[in-house]
Amino acid sequence: MLRLSVFKRWQGFKLRAQLEAPTPGVVALFGRSGCGKTTVINIISGLLQPDEGRVELDKVVLTDTRERIRIPAERRRIGYVFQDARLFPHLGVLANLRYGLRRAPRESRAIGLDEVLALLGLEPLLRHRPYQLSGGERQRVALGRALLSQPRLLLLDEPLAALDAARREEVLPYLERLRDSLAIPMVFVSHQLEEVLRLATHVALMEAGEIVASGALSDISLRPELRAIVGSEAVGAVLDGEVTRLDVAGGMADVQLGGGVLHVSLQDARVGARIRVQLLARDIILATEQPRGLSVRNTLQGVILEFADDVGNAVLVKVDIGSGAAVLARVTRRAMQDLALHSGLPVWVLVKAVSARGHAFAAVDRHRPTPDLTT
Repeated sequence: MLRLSVFKRWQGFKLRAQLEAPTPGVVALFGRSGCGKTTVINIISGLLQPDEGRVELDKVVLTDTRERIRIPAERRRIGYVFQDARLFPHLGVLANLRYGLRRAPRESRAIGLDEVLALLGLEPLLRHRPYQLSGGERQRVALGRALLSQPRLLLLDEPLAALDAARREEVLPYLERLRDSLAIPMVFVSHQLEEVLRLATHVALMEAGEIVASGALSDISLRPELRAIVGSEAVGAVLDGEVTRLDVAGGMADVQLGGGVLHVSLQDARVGARIRVQLLARDIILATEQPRGLSVRNTLQGVILEFADDVGNAVLVKVDIGSGAAVLARVTRRAMQDLALHSGLPVWVLVKAVSARGHAFAAVDRHRPTPDLTT
């Protein structure tokens, strides 16, 4: 478990943040630029001391201002990957990687060089210098160097922010590999919702120096605090499900979600895989009678839970689709009145298959040994 409760005045900015997040996994600190995300991870890393507070990682106290505990940054065994890769320009890729390995105590080397090369696809780059690499390649080398230092925790401060769309798509699959293959906890800073959807297992929303909500992404996706950050067009539910059937030729898959099955666009999955699906409120249609003769093939049964005001003349309808899962649908106030929508009303939820996006998750080996912070 990662626990922190900190207060910091910093260059005219006031941070007051509290967080409890499970480990291992990927904690996404998500919010607008300037909300305090980097300040939080700098406090976790030990690069910045809070005015008051405590930071604890897996029962090891890193900072406690009352008890005057402050483990130096270099002894925290925390890897840090910045927006810019910060590789040593006078060293080749292999030498940069070996620098990370030299920083790790020999008895704590759970992650080897060969494993990192395979995991991040670095072997073809070993003879290159940093100036010969693309931005995405430099970030992969920086990730490898951080991993070889055998970190107890990996901090990623918007590592994709300086990359164009093509390079981001190049690096994201490698970050997914890290999440799914290693038991090293990660804190990932981002203000891009797409990155959070693909990577996060736990989300902390930040606004004006405070963590205003935190929890599993499926829960946070329904919160009004997220809607305030991402805007009306990105509002929707994020659901976790399981692949039950594949249509390889069509690039589609059947996914068990809540009490029903959804046909979604998905590549490179397998039957039994865990899948995260995003359903935007703007793409959901509600029906009070069982629909027939429609091109929309995805139909889930549900019960209306509650309503929330939306932009303009619209309302967000929260619908329980079974097994603890819920979706949001955007309807006009006129439609709400004409259909006599109310809490407790059974409805059918219609979703276009082409509008449902899925991201696959592999199982994390939670029994894999991680480096000992105290060595």
